[in-house]
Amino acid sequence: MTEDFLARVGTLIRDARRSKGMTQTELAERLSSSQSAVARIEQGKQNLSLEMLNRISSSLDAELVSFGPPGAQHLRIYGGTKLSGSIDVKTSKNAAVALLCAALLNRGRTTLRNMARIEEVNRIIEVLGSIGVRVRWLAGSNDLEIVPPAHLDLAAMDQDAARRTRTVIMFLGPLLHQFDSFALPYAGGCDLGARTVIPHLSALRHFGLDVETTNSVYAARVRPDVRPERPIVLTERGDTVTENALMAAARNDGVTVIRNASSNYMVQDLCFFLRKLGVGIEGIGTTTLTVTGVPDIDVDVDYSPSEDPIEAMSLLAAAVVTESEITIRRVPIEFMEIELALLSEMGMTYHLTPEYPSANGFTRLVDLTTIPGPLHAPIDKIHPMPFPGLNIDNLPFFALIGAVAQGRTMLHDWVYENRAIYLTELNRVGAKVQLLDPHRVLIDGPTRWRAAEVGCPPALRPGVVILIAMLAAPGISMLRNVYVINRGYEDLAQRLNALGARIESFRDA
Repeated sequence: MTEDFLARVGTLIRDARRSKGMTQTELAERLSSSQSAVARIEQGKQNLSLEMLNRISSSLDAELVSFGPPGAQHLRIYGGTKLSGSIDVKTSKNAAVALLCAALLNRGRTTLRNMARIEEVNRIIEVLGSIGVRVRWLAGSNDLEIVPPAHLDLAAMDQDAARRTRTVIMFLGPLLHQFDSFALPYAGGCDLGARTVIPHLSALRHFGLDVETTNSVYAARVRPDVRPERPIVLTERGDTVTENALMAAARNDGVTVIRNASSNYMVQDLCFFLRKLGVGIEGIGTTTLTVTGVPDIDVDVDYSPSEDPIEAMSLLAAAVVTESEITIRRVPIEFMEIELALLSEMGMTYHLTPEYPSANGFTRLVDLTTIPGPLHAPIDKIHPMPFPGLNIDNLPFFALIGAVAQGRTMLHDWVYENRAIYLTELNRVGAKVQLLDPHRVLIDGPTRWRAAEVGCPPALRPGVVILIAMLAAPGISMLRNVYVINRGYEDLAQRLNALGARIESFRDA
């Protein structure tokens, strides 16, 4: 290896180590080596074998060197088999990203337990690491430790990682208490049409935040003398809007009342976490939140986010479409009751265990066993509503369920401009989906599923919908470029395989 190559590899190793919040000594222990050897490697003064590069990559959970550009990940699905067995619901993706942002409020150590190892979390970890936050996975676990620096270095922010996630918009609430001015890149994430940030800016203006949009960033300025003088009425009962307002109110020296707030699962998780930071919050689970802020937060805190109702719905849809009996454990029932009531009206039967608490001590869980049987289409259209209505992210799974039900089902996805369009990709695997307009589709069932090769839609839930449909389609299907699924689900293919599915991951040669 040339000196220049060794130096570049050494820099990659150093940056990957730092982003994991790992010391040279800790890395050396994992490699059964010495701190001085790791120092020489990072300085480009140590020859490296391919075996050592692989060991370092595994220790840092990072692809350090790639010979040629890495290909996109694809899935090969051998469909037409029934599922069986039990599966646990992972903790919430949407709670995870909110809690990572909220950790910026705390000058102490934050430990988040049993976090989902998904790409959305990885992107936020990369952003946090780039601005100086020490973030590391605790050995042998899904526990994540976050320790902030004395001063955040926003100028060093990883722009590429930040642009690949919409979550970066939730940095506004925590950062307005730490900077007179700062800039954030435009938010990315799923391609779901125009998603305005105006409700965020309207809410945060009560805390003195003014934002000017340029070609590539949100340029923020904070007027420190401005604080809420009356209740904040959110112009949109959105989850991330409510979370941003909560994080801004958490360090506001006084009482903030937030009305028309979302009471959804990830908002409740954030409220429970903020309480552990010492913030007073009344009205959790309602649309009016009263927040008593703490100007300076410096505590060592430990919190476990609750289970993900959208993943629970995904697994339930997989059981329905494949006509399988499975047990889905750790279902957050409070956030699935409307969905289950609607499925009961469509003729589905299932068994629920008595309730028990999640690790956070608040969320009510059950184990749900599906019972296969014929379904019929609902009489009325299916549409989402803010909690406690049918969850917006669960709506696409009713396209799958409608496809196996007898009769015609109408879905009205009034929230997003593009998402309903992606559901027409189900036609590629045998469904009969008719797009009426950008928000409404008709699904005629039952369906004779057939194998096909499909490019994964660029939106998380429609992508999983296509994957689940392929489980029911006899033959071999291909789902190409599944990065978007990895954004929100941890090891979904492998976990479905544990239930009897046969899904293989591959990349183009």
